Amino acid sequence: MGMFTMRKPRGFHHPYIYVDERKERLAKMEEKAKRELGMLPEKEFSPEDIRGKFVEGTTHLKRRKESGRRPMHFGVALILIAVLFYIWYAISNGII
Repeated sequence: MGMFTMRKPRGFHHPYIYVDERKERLAKMEEKAKRELGMLPEKEFSPEDIRGKFVEGTTHLKRRKESGRRPMHFGVALILIAVLFYIWYAISNGII
């Protein structure tokens, strides 16, 4: 524990009691199979159907999304390096 760091509170996770995710997945699979067999009409395209599929497929992005962290932007890192180089230049030439 550092002197100037505050502990983060424990995260809140609420598991749903009355929702059966397995049953919902099975219903989606059944509906998809019926559509492929031609028993149901084709479903219209909706952007909500494909939203988040890439994140679900990769474990590191899924973990980052669950934790809520954001990556450091490239521009911030570039500015930080430029400032450090300027300080190094100023100290080595006796400007500061």
